[in-house]
Amino acid sequence: MVDGEEKLIGRAIVGESSAFGLLYDGYQPKIYRFILVKVGHREEAEDLTHQVFLKAWQNIGTYQERGIPFSGWLYQIARNQVIDHYRTKKVHASLDLLEDEIPSECRLEHALESAFSLEQVRKVMKQLTPDQEDVLLLRFVDDLSIRDAAKTLKKSEGAIKLLQYRAIEKLKDLLSTEHNDN
Repeated sequence: MVDGEEKLIGRAIVGESSAFGLLYDGYQPKIYRFILVKVGHREEAEDLTHQVFLKAWQNIGTYQERGIPFSGWLYQIARNQVIDHYRTKKVHASLDLLEDEIPSECRLEHALESAFSLEQVRKVMKQLTPDQEDVLLLRFVDDLSIRDAAKTLKKSEGAIKLLQYRAIEKLKDLLSTEHNDN
């Protein structure tokens, strides 16, 4: 955690809404993208993102780093919101709107776009396990380190490396099958 962020968190903990607003400004786009990939609809993603930050604001006093960075704490809240959303809505996630929302500098997109269309990648991403999808999103879309992804998903660094490896291998297999079928 950067020193400035640590100070903002401290100010937010004592109730300074402007400090939390700055944290919101910094993290909202990443949390929104993460949720959008999970739910597939902009309005739902916007609503859930607002709920995440409302919960974070309501519970900021309980935040303690304890090895989990602030971003990891927010992602945990986001994952729980998405899980609650599916429990109540009984809907399925889609990646239909992802193309407009992922920044162009996303490494995973660049690595795949030369050989495969984003539509092909979307199709095969649906075949990954939720943990594999989460690891790829956190690592390559949101650019978290292995350590931060592990803390966010409450798994060991070794488990994250293994999930990432298996997810990439599965993507390769699925994409090569998809490519050969076309």
